[in-house]
Amino acid sequence: MYPIELTKPMAQDLNDFGFKSLKTSEEVVQELDHQEGTTLVVVNSVCGCAAANARPGVKMAVRHEKRPENLVTVFAGVDQEATSKAREFMLPYPPSSPAIALFKDGKLVHFLERHHIEGRSAEIISENLKMAFDRYC
Repeated sequence: MYPIELTKPMAQDLNDFGFKSLKTSEEVVQELDHQEGTTLVVVNSVCGCAAANARPGVKMAVRHEKRPENLVTVFAGVDQEATSKAREFMLPYPPSSPAIALFKDGKLVHFLERHHIEGRSAEIISENLKMAFDRYC
């Protein structure tokens, strides 16, 4: 577990862009189980690739004309219960943080694992997500 004082600004970074932080498994189930429409889930992290690539890329992408209806986030190493439950919805992919998942009508339709994020610019991540938004949203 990371100290909340350390992670609060990192979580707030996405909250300021309209992402709802999920803290419990019940909240995750409510958002993802049989949900109609589109939902973007960001598995946030304290790592450098989350700060330099994932969060900025996601924030650029959600400015796109087509975007998911619901924006949610869980924080790996902080919201352990919520993160664990969210990862169940992301199977068969192994646990990854950071990670970005797009769901349509409760089904996982697009997924970026850490190895898709690490070493790639925020712009590349944003373009990848915008292509997925154009297709599914």
